[in-house]
Amino acid sequence: MRQDVVDLHRFYASSIGQAARRLIRRRLRVMWSDVRGMRVLGFGYATPYLRPFIGEAERVMAFMPAQQGCVHWPAGEDNRVALTEETMLPLPDSSVDRILVVHLVEHTDSMRRLMRECWRVLTPNGRIVVVTPNRSSLWSWSEKTPFGYGHPHSVSQLQNLLRENMFLPIQHSRALFMPPTNMRLLLRWSQVFENIGSRLFKAFAGVSIVEAGKQLYASSGTPQRKRRLVHIPVTVPPLRPADGNQQHRVSHDQTDECQNNPSDEDKPTQPSKLDQ
Repeated sequence: MRQDVVDLHRFYASSIGQAARRLIRRRLRVMWSDVRGMRVLGFGYATPYLRPFIGEAERVMAFMPAQQGCVHWPAGEDNRVALTEETMLPLPDSSVDRILVVHLVEHTDSMRRLMRECWRVLTPNGRIVVVTPNRSSLWSWSEKTPFGYGHPHSVSQLQNLLRENMFLPIQHSRALFMPPTNMRLLLRWSQVFENIGSRLFKAFAGVSIVEAGKQLYASSGTPQRKRRLVHIPVTVPPLRPADGNQQHRVSHDQTDECQNNPSDEDKPTQPSKLDQ
């Protein structure tokens, strides 16, 4: 089950959604500190995290999958959002420098096709950042937020997923160490939770964040076994001596001659006149 665009929009308009957006944005900004002259694509529901790149990047756009739906963004400005199929992006090969994937990987039923499509449109030196709910966090168990739906991933699982789809993980981060609650007191202390959790409780972060580069050459996947030659002894029957072969042929010929020319004893006798 996945939440639609209305549910996602409502979450990020709430107090807890605004806190989550602020904390995840800081982690992303550390990874992408300079995007000047680059083309940035948000895929899934990434618009809450794209605003800082507008005005700095050459172009910022967002694609939302048809199963989710889309909304106009940014509000009060020209629309930068398009509704697409998650496995068929309307972009040419090697056309974007940065891809940010949020609220998508944990929901897709076509993981390999989705990741290969991201690989196709990414430039050779491009980078992709994937944000998913963390498997061992309270956020992945709470259905009060969008991070409680879909299939969560740990950092290592997300790294393996990217490797399997021709990406090379470069760095990773974690965010959302505060509890998934709307309590104002805890929301005010969200940055304190973030500072302490990032040092002492990394496994309990709400989201896993992994950045990877485009790998131009696919790995073989499983190592091939090295072949080596094995000497197998072969037993050859001894050759029959030539004289023995000749004697065998002579005896065989004599036998045939005897059969063709029977002896006098074996010849039938003619009756004599006396017997008659």
